[in-house]
Amino acid sequence: MPNATGLLAYCRAGFEPELAAEFHARSAELGFAGYAKTQRDSGFVEFICDDALALSRELNASTLIFGRQCIVQFAALNLVSRNDRATPIVNAVREWLTANDLKPFGSVVVEHSDADEGRQLAGLSRSFGNALRGILRKEGLIAPKDNRHEVQLHVFLKDETSCAIGFSDSRTSSPFEMGIPRLRMHADAPSRSALKLEEAFLVLLDANERAKFLRDGMTACDLGAAPGGWTWVLVRNGLQVTSIDNGPLRESLMESPRVTHLRADGFKWSPSRTLDWMVCDMVEQPRRVAERMGEWFANDWCRNSVFNLKLPMKKRWQEVELCLERFEAVCGKPMTVRAKQLYHDREEITVFAQAKKP
Repeated sequence: MPNATGLLAYCRAGFEPELAAEFHARSAELGFAGYAKTQRDSGFVEFICDDALALSRELNASTLIFGRQCIVQFAALNLVSRNDRATPIVNAVREWLTANDLKPFGSVVVEHSDADEGRQLAGLSRSFGNALRGILRKEGLIAPKDNRHEVQLHVFLKDETSCAIGFSDSRTSSPFEMGIPRLRMHADAPSRSALKLEEAFLVLLDANERAKFLRDGMTACDLGAAPGGWTWVLVRNGLQVTSIDNGPLRESLMESPRVTHLRADGFKWSPSRTLDWMVCDMVEQPRRVAERMGEWFANDWCRNSVFNLKLPMKKRWQEVELCLERFEAVCGKPMTVRAKQLYHDREEITVFAQAKKP
């Protein structure tokens, strides 16, 4: 019976060492031995272990900070014939399903990395994906109609002549192809940073949470708001926003009845009552930000938060671990914490935090 050979996760190019370090740390905590295979700037990491399927269940791929998408890999192929890339893939998929007595996959996606070399495969990925989908459907290896609620088949093109084949669980995987939400910059947004908060709400909260925690009339503050990208997103979600920054906001935001601009230091200002949200994208040392964010929850100044931690050039995974541990220690209470390096992040990660109800 063929076995899953490991996990394969996609990441931002250049952050392969951070994802590899996260894999090692997380798997060791769960009692799994393994090793990471990486290539700098490739945009993906393979983590090889004896029981990849069990690790994937324990790990919960959606909780990876540096991984955008994670699949259980069961085959790696050299596609010798460019005229017939499909046959070896079809054979590998059939062998896996038959040997493990599994029903057809819900759908298939052909993907590539978000690195420079990977993006050159975008055209091939689309055209080959369309052709392969029809062949797999004809062979009864995927559902007659795409069903994203079932286990999804992934074909990951490493280059024009090699690929990895695996699958993801819809309950824990990213619903976005390549793990990247496709967001467009709005013409009236004050800055591109608006895309970071839009993506954070989309990735770090589920649909029910967005409906429950982002309601019209809720209160929020934006620390380090200028020129107002995150304030703009909060206003679009119906929130009343206090924007804290010594710098100016976009004039259109200043005219909004939902916005109050206070010229103050985001590390010193605090509200007179508990707010529904506090968001923060201040450029500062990550440990200082983590501690200040913890103070907000320790003092019950907010119920929910999204904040960014700007990372150093070295030992970034270690810094993330330290900052998140420090944040929760300062909070002094049980917390829900989710963190992710989003597509619209750069040298940073984005954190959603919420105090757990007693």
